[in-house]
Parts: sequence; structure tokens; C-alpha cells
Amino acid sequence: MARLLVATVPLTGHVQPMTVLVRALVERGHEIHWYTGAKFAPAVRATGAAFVPVQHARDWDDADVDAAFPALRDKRGLSRVKTQLRELFIGPAADQLRDLEAITSRQSVDAILADSAHLGAALLSETRGLPWIGLGISALMAPSLDTAPFGSAYPPLPGAAGERRNRIMNHVVFRVMFSGVNRAWRRARTAAGLPAGDGTYFDVMSPDLFLQPTVASFEYPRRDLPPQVRFIGPLVPRAPAAALPDWWADVVAARESGVPIVLVTQGTLATDPRELIAPAIAGLAGEPVLVVVTGRHEGDLPANVRVAAFVPYDLLLPHVSVMVTNGGYGGVQMALRHGVPLVAAGGSEEKPEIAARIAWSGVGLDLKTGTPSPAQVAAAVRRVLAEPGFRERAGVIASEMSACDARTRGVEEIERLLRSRA
Repeated sequence: MARLLVATVPLTGHVQPMTVLVRALVERGHEIHWYTGAKFAPAVRATGAAFVPVQHARDWDDADVDAAFPALRDKRGLSRVKTQLRELFIGPAADQLRDLEAITSRQSVDAILADSAHLGAALLSETRGLPWIGLGISALMAPSLDTAPFGSAYPPLPGAAGERRNRIMNHVVFRVMFSGVNRAWRRARTAAGLPAGDGTYFDVMSPDLFLQPTVASFEYPRRDLPPQVRFIGPLVPRAPAAALPDWWADVVAARESGVPIVLVTQGTLATDPRELIAPAIAGLAGEPVLVVVTGRHEGDLPANVRVAAFVPYDLLLPHVSVMVTNGGYGGVQMALRHGVPLVAAGGSEEKPEIAARIAWSGVGLDLKTGTPSPAQVAAAVRRVLAEPGFRERAGVIASEMSACDARTRGVEEIERLLRSRA
């Protein structure tokens, strides 16, 4: 059996899918040492892995990212995205590498498995020559002649016109608009004793194996898809033990009586309820639906709204008719796994890209804003409920996902790589 070093950025959306894969690896008899933030130590140990704390790199709590990284305050749009890339991912890379090199000096490891944003793992793979397995935690970022640049949220455009658009946009976005981000990444490489190179931040991907936790039909097709990419299906973490809310009987009653249930959520990042939860509650207050909100909300509630900080999705989603989301990747995958169509309002991080894929794949609507009006949310929910094509398309993807055992596929791909490197 192999000894694997796992590394994740201390973000809930990066850690949760990894727990599924690590648990499966442990069950197969592999020895796992997992390097991540202290907040996630209980989740790491629950998988059977050994928790390895951060030493030199900065540890932080994703419950309030702006508090952890003051440079993000008052940043919006493109400026915020650039700052996030520099502060959350590139800035810590050198210290992450220092920690990872110390770990591998104490004990030998056969490979490193890391979420796709953990740049310290990318540097370690080069400095130590370790096999590197990447795990996608969002929509596929790989540049392609068949896609507009990641972050533009433009859907594919077929034919020669699309190729021309993509070639121009890829240069302008990756080489010009994000030139400062690229310089920061090259400085990080130089600090690690590696050639600066002429690549961009967006080119960073394991050359050995990259696991994408969705099905291919939810991702834009690419004729130049890197050969190491494997679509394994969604990695759905175990729901933590939690009591159902005292209003759960209302959910059951609504389902039995045919009243549509609308789930509204902002996930684990970008959780300001004024952006989506509040307008969704206001817009749906007069609609003949039961609205279930997971997250924060202050103030009085309309009669058709129920709120809880957390409800187990594996119990809730089978009852849901539409999910209104700001586009968190994990939540979207869980909804699609249950055949639930979506209304997406993604305006920060990479969420516009996920929202664009929701519209492109036909499983829902993209409101193309992170701060929709109540009327926009209500109109979108009405349309998704009225037009069966959205649920039918979501059902097709759900069927594809049900045919995927992501745990098994992921482990098999990792073991195949390890055997080839033995």
C-alpha cells in the first residue's frame, strides 16, 4: 500500500470533497497524512488520515475571508478576483512548500494529492519529483481553443468564429488582464528555486493525473482536453449528524400536497445574505411555494419561508423542485445528483463560470449577477417550475452521475498512477 501526502487550502469547499476520496483511500489500506488548516483537524481525523498542522504557512478561518485577508475589503468584480488569487493561493505558496518539504524530509511519500488551488503542492512536485494528483474543486479551468478564458463566463461559440474569439480573449485575459497575477506566480516559482517560466497562473495543472468531480456533460467540451483529466462524478461528503429542524413536517406536507419546494442557499463562501438570500425571500414571499433557506437571515419571515443554518442535503434535495444558489460548485453538483434544476446568481470568485455552465447544459438559468432583485429571482423560479425542459435535462445529468462511483473511480485512477510510477 502507498503512503500519500494530501494538501488542501483551508476552505470548506476544498476540504469537503477531499474527505470522500481520502476516506476511500484509507479503506483501501493506504496511509494518508493530510496537511491543512487546524479548523479541519476533526474532519481529517474522521477519515482515518493523520492530521498534519500548518507550521510556516498562514492558517486562517474561511468563515470570514475578508477578516483573514484585509486586502479583500471593499474589492469587487475583477479587482477582487485578482486579489483573491494573489492573497489566498499564490502568496502562501512558498511557505506551503516549506512545510511540505519538511514533511517529506521526515518521511518518504509516494505521491502528493492536493486540491487544484494548492500551489505549494505544485511546487513540491517539481522540487522533489513527486507524482502529483490534482483534485478539481470548481469548474475546469484548463485553457483551450474551444473555450473562452476562465473567468469570462462566456459559453462556447462553435466554428471558426469561436476559435478566433477564444484565441484573442485567451491572450488578452490570461496574458494582459492577469499579468500581475502571472508575475506573482513566477516570483513564487523563483523563490522555490525553480525557473520562472513563461506560463500563466491558469496553466497550473498536474501533468500526472487530474480528477474532476463531475460528469463530462456538465463541462464545456474541449478537443484539446489534457489527457490526464478524468471525470469521476461528484464527490458527495457524508452529511454531519444534525437534528432536522422543527419545521421539517412542513417540508413533508408540502411534498405530499404538490406544493413546490424552493431551496435557497449561499453555500460556505460569499455568505452575505443581502446578496441572494434576502432578495430571494422577498421575491418568493407571495408565490405558491415553500421556501427553505439554509444560511443566515435576520428579521421577520413571510409565512411560506423556513430558515435553518443547516439541513442535510441528502434528506432535503429529494423533496426540492428548484434550487436557488450563488453557484458554489459542491452544492450545484449535489443538486444535479438529485436531478434538481437550478437558478444561479453567481457574482464572486469563480461562481459566474459555474452559473454559465448551468445555463449552457440546460439544467437551469443564469441570472448573470450576484445581487439579483426580488423580481428577477421570482421570475426565474416561475420559469424553471413552468418549463419541464430544465428538470428533464437535470434528470439526464442525474442519471449520468448515478452511473459514476466517484470514490471507486478516483481511487482506481490514483492506484493506476502509483503502479505506473512504482
